[in-house]
Amino acid sequence: MSSEEARNTEEVRLPLSEHLEELRTRLIRSLIALAVGTGLCYNWAEGIFKELLRPLIINLPGNSRLIFTELTEAFLTYFKVAIFGGFVLASPVIFYQLWKFVSPGLYRKERKVILAGAVLSTTGFLAGMAFGYFVAIPQVFSFFLSFGRSLIVPMPSMKESLSIILRLLLIFGVMFELPLIMYLLGRAGILTPPLLRKGRKMAVVGILLLAAVLTPPDVVSQVLIAIPLYALFEVGILLCDLGARGRKDQAHT
Repeated sequence: MSSEEARNTEEVRLPLSEHLEELRTRLIRSLIALAVGTGLCYNWAEGIFKELLRPLIINLPGNSRLIFTELTEAFLTYFKVAIFGGFVLASPVIFYQLWKFVSPGLYRKERKVILAGAVLSTTGFLAGMAFGYFVAIPQVFSFFLSFGRSLIVPMPSMKESLSIILRLLLIFGVMFELPLIMYLLGRAGILTPPLLRKGRKMAVVGILLLAAVLTPPDVVSQVLIAIPLYALFEVGILLCDLGARGRKDQAHT
């Protein structure tokens, strides 16, 4: 490390009280963005709800309807939809605030990646949710509704149906952050590319198990989910290698 970089590092070291104040500021800004997004989405909560549940609605038999069994269920469900929509709208701001919070731990010249990191985080998260919505969720609902017969008519609860969809969307959104997380871990020296390459077999087994849990028990659906997830793991190895090289280059300067 050069003397100039050492001085820059010292400049950004803050006492605990200032770190907590910085965290408070970032949280407040994120919450404001979330509140604004939620307020905007609440006006169109019913329309957003219909679009979110479209994979379920198009698979419902003609004599089935979504129902609610509690007086407050519809209101609370639409409110949850508004919060979720607000989070999606505010995600660029939230990820940017997260990167800004960790920036004092980076060298001055590395802070240039804050905006890129926020963009990549948001893009990965939204891409994961899109994958879940268009690929995984229709398979899940198609399988479970296949149990409906003339004697058994499905009448899904709007609250439970929305909970399933949001849970899957968030799971896939976080999964698509895996390459970026692996890059950061490689940059920090916590993960190494050789370790990840040795763990390929375990990764394949883990991904297949995860696909079996998240999708109906048929091979086609499981493979359809597993292949993109494994591709993310391979991309993550490349990015981890890139991060590890950057760490070595930094150590030699």
